[in-house]
Amino acid sequence: MAFMHVDLYSDGSSRGNPGRGGYGTVLHYVDSVGQLHVLELSQGYRSTTNNRMEIMGVVAGLEALKQPCEVHVVSDSQYVINAFNKNWIRGWKARGWRTASKEPVKNVDLWKRLLAAMEPHQVSFSWVHGHRGHPENERCDALATSAADGGGLIEDDGFEG
Repeated sequence: MAFMHVDLYSDGSSRGNPGRGGYGTVLHYVDSVGQLHVLELSQGYRSTTNNRMEIMGVVAGLEALKQPCEVHVVSDSQYVINAFNKNWIRGWKARGWRTASKEPVKNVDLWKRLLAAMEPHQVSFSWVHGHRGHPENERCDALATSAADGGGLIEDDGFEG
């Protein structure tokens, strides 16, 4: 079965950590005739952390997909990228959502939501250096900061800050 390929770019932001925050996500899909389709997503939150917004940006992008896809996630968050590329998440799950030092893993609600959102897809992860001129990363950053600074902020229900 051939999967549609989607590039998912994402960034998170918070004004204070914790503080007002937001995520920005850009999805790119090139159809069979070479036409680029772009979907931009963002949302601001009253009180959250940067790491939560980094995860939430990927979650929102994956949850927006309507069919199983091959998804390449690009983020400037080493926290998100390393959770998968360095298999941190496998260890956390094996230890009952505890770190190697036996501390509770932070943001478990979002990690579980991310894993559920990944289920129907084939997902790979790449890190990009933030704030270095990568066009999609810069766009995601603008979306995330605009969402954090804008109106229509919602509650981050899982945030326990």
